[in-house]
Amino acid sequence: MSGATPITEADIARLVDRFYARVRHDPALGPVFHAAIGKDAGDWSAHLEKLRRFWSAVMLRSGAYHGDPFTAHLRLPGLTPDLFEQWLALFDATCRDSFPPETALAFSERAHRIARSLRMGLFERLPARRA
Repeated sequence: MSGATPITEADIARLVDRFYARVRHDPALGPVFHAAIGKDAGDWSAHLEKLRRFWSAVMLRSGAYHGDPFTAHLRLPGLTPDLFEQWLALFDATCRDSFPPETALAFSERAHRIARSLRMGLFERLPARRA
């Protein structure tokens, strides 16, 4: 992102808050997230803080996140490969609505790489080797 305004913690918080507000109202994604997190503001407050730390670690290399996204997604009932596409489309739109093009692209590229890795690990596992 040469020449672009650096991404800040405030940018990350704004993106996470805007994006997950949209997720909660999305007819496909909302029910999956509500089943996993809950519907009340308290449940979401803790989750949003965790997501802000995650994106801080991803975008700023802050070391703020120490969780395991793969295991968290492995336990989600109702998660399908198609939902990754819906999540990415909504994320990309939120990035475009929230940032200049170069910043939006930086977030989107990272999200697509992470989603590809999660999707492969969750749904495209290789068969176990025979001994």
